[in-house]
Amino acid sequence: MDLDPDPAWEGGENWHSISPSISIAADSLGRVLVTFPRGETFLTRFELDPYSVCRRLVPFYPFANLDDWRVANFLLTSGLSMRALDEFLSLEATKNMPLSFWTAKDLRARAELLPSGLQWKFQIIPTTHPTREPVQLYFRDALDCVEALFNHPFFADKMDFTPFRLFTTAERLVRVFTEWMSSDGAWDMQHKIPEGATICGIILSSDKTNITNMCGGKVAHPLLISLANIKMKVRNKGCSHAFLLLALMPIPQFIHPVRRMCRVLEERLFHQCLDIVLEPLKQAARLATTLAQLASIECDVLDVDQYFAACERFRLNGVSHPFWRDWPLAEPSEFLTPESLHEWHCQFWDHDIRWCKHALGATELDFRFSIIPRITGIAHFPNGITKLKQVGGRAQRDIQRYIVVVIAGAADADVVIAIRALMEFRYYSQATTITSIMRDKIRASLQEFHDHKDAIIQNGHRRGEKTKQVLRHWHIPKLELMQSIAPSIERVGSILQWSADTTEHAHIEVIKDPASTTNNHSYDTQICRSLDRSDKCRLFDTALALRGSTSEPTSMQQLGRETNDSDSESSERDKDRSVFFDVAAWLSVSPPNSVPRPLRTFIAGSTAIHLNYDLSLKHVPIDIVAERFKLPDLRGALGDYLNREGNVTQNFHTFGGQRRSPPDVHLPFKELHVWYKVRLQQKAYHNPSDIASTFTVHAHPPDRLLKYGRYDAAIMNVDDQWQWPSSGLQGHAIVHVCLIMCPVLPRGSSGVNRFSDRFLIYAQRFDIFPQGNSSVERTTGLHVLKKAMRASGSELGEVFPLDQLRSYAHVVPRFGRKADNRLTSTNCIHSSPSFFLNKYFEKDFFYAIS
Repeated sequence: MDLDPDPAWEGGENWHSISPSISIAADSLGRVLVTFPRGETFLTRFELDPYSVCRRLVPFYPFANLDDWRVANFLLTSGLSMRALDEFLSLEATKNMPLSFWTAKDLRARAELLPSGLQWKFQIIPTTHPTREPVQLYFRDALDCVEALFNHPFFADKMDFTPFRLFTTAERLVRVFTEWMSSDGAWDMQHKIPEGATICGIILSSDKTNITNMCGGKVAHPLLISLANIKMKVRNKGCSHAFLLLALMPIPQFIHPVRRMCRVLEERLFHQCLDIVLEPLKQAARLATTLAQLASIECDVLDVDQYFAACERFRLNGVSHPFWRDWPLAEPSEFLTPESLHEWHCQFWDHDIRWCKHALGATELDFRFSIIPRITGIAHFPNGITKLKQVGGRAQRDIQRYIVVVIAGAADADVVIAIRALMEFRYYSQATTITSIMRDKIRASLQEFHDHKDAIIQNGHRRGEKTKQVLRHWHIPKLELMQSIAPSIERVGSILQWSADTTEHAHIEVIKDPASTTNNHSYDTQICRSLDRSDKCRLFDTALALRGSTSEPTSMQQLGRETNDSDSESSERDKDRSVFFDVAAWLSVSPPNSVPRPLRTFIAGSTAIHLNYDLSLKHVPIDIVAERFKLPDLRGALGDYLNREGNVTQNFHTFGGQRRSPPDVHLPFKELHVWYKVRLQQKAYHNPSDIASTFTVHAHPPDRLLKYGRYDAAIMNVDDQWQWPSSGLQGHAIVHVCLIMCPVLPRGSSGVNRFSDRFLIYAQRFDIFPQGNSSVERTTGLHVLKKAMRASGSELGEVFPLDQLRSYAHVVPRFGRKADNRLTSTNCIHSSPSFFLNKYFEKDFFYAIS
């Protein structure tokens, strides 16, 4: 990609430097060189602690040694109550450990001697109207939080400091939007600040969260802060701790006869508290602005009823002093970024699913969801979806994977197109890297929905939740917000980086977990104390690692094991977090006799393939395998494979025509090792340096529970001129994996079997059925498949090397106008004549074949 550097400064005279003195010089080419003083490093601040002298003698002070500190760190961050800690420390086994503390009180007292982190502040907030209790605000210095993030050693090489423009080629024809610094918004800001100044993108997230779930109804209102300078790949990982708790916003109970005015007063108080919390950041910027609409309202601000009425003509909410009114370059249309979790996914559940329910009927919709072939690691809905309760973002995403194939054929064609267009809009908009071409696809998908949405009303599918009457309008705020997605991509970069998934998860760490250790009184105070101890432990652990007193800090070790969480799909699916690419790289350089051969984990193209060390079946005769897996032509297929293989191992095999080997062909081996599944792991489509999806491809024979077995579909490379996923389906075939095997010599025999160094599969091909002049169906945008057949009427199957597999594929039957009630999730593939290649089951697969 081609990179356009940051722009020149076009600053105003109203800016004033608040930095220390700087030195300016010119080099031999006449370029001006500006040198800024070195700031305080992480360790420099660590040494400012009053007990640093003690740590020169005992590095782990106030603890005796490394083991003493590790036990203390574990207990302090475990979330155990004081009573539980005392019980643990009173155990006889614990007393035999050489610890420097023996009670929970002593442990926490020692924790107070650790170097301090960010300090908490407390303030009583005066209100213009009475409340039931005094309004209390707990907060940290916002500038200190920003400095702490900039100062942290882990983020040192994971930040962008200057805006840039990214293009796919040197001709700069196709723009690429990724990080916030790649957007036009950051580029424009750089023009407006003084020369030498660094843009600091502040991310604020605020949402109420429950502290108690079963009883009490206690609620907290955390305000989180982070930096847009931190790369989204790192920032969106929960274990990176890139979101800090900046404040616990008060939740007041105003006394006012009009309930709506209580809400207005709460919003005013929220902005008033934000003014206090964010004042250091505003002072650092030093710029003042005015709001023309608010300034034009001539009304007593304290008369909340009259003021709110005056605001209504401007469609304002009655807040007289928005917190951003005096914040430089703060433009609500830009800093209020689109958010996928609460906007797109909630809109899908609240509206799209209701339209589909009215189009198919609840019974038919639930039945179709129940018979969708299962995908290992992704939710299946055996009882349907219409009766689900408390549906969260994860379930909404899982339902989105299937909705298009479920309604296809049953709903009106224009209704299916409208639903499909919104699905494509969501998937394109969630890409971590968005080119100007993809941005145009986002616009086109949304426009396609608007072109066909009238069919939803005409067919009576848009109805009121309570009245059940057909609604003849499209007053859906979340749908209107979608119009801002394409412009926002240009202004703030990839939209996925602003998802609330990360901050919602952060609520567990900064609110729920600390609250669980309290005595259920004075939550705010005890949460602050708990976070203070956790911060001290984390900072102390990091400082010890930087000094070389310990290995890498625990938090960084966890982060190193994480795969990309910004997508959130793979993180939900891969419980063990295995990175097969790393395992394969290590095995490939291991000594010849140190690991079993052939290697069970290896890399083929852009895919890592993993077979279990333990086999499902060992030393099974070929004819027994053929009978158990119901593959009567298995021996002949192995014979054809050996004929194609020849004396030299070939890279690729393709589907042949007529079977050339007889059913009783003689083979140089008589037995097979068999596996029932193989795991395929891929790189992220838009960023090959990230690990993305891991899927399991099953090839399980029929048994008592699975009458027809379980055979999953996959994408197989059949032409080495084309590479997955960049080439899409070109040069690849869609296959049913029916058997995973490896030829072996009979037990007790001697000699070398040159065929046992390569794992094989028996695969049956799906053919793509043309749809007029297109390869995809017009309404669903999906490829229609049929099983490839031989002239004899049998299914077309061949033996291939396992390393030709590239990706899992989800094949779903075409249910038609009404699904056959005899179908189940285990027999639908066996009993259906035609299928869809469901590209919506996973976003990286969607990008590859769209």
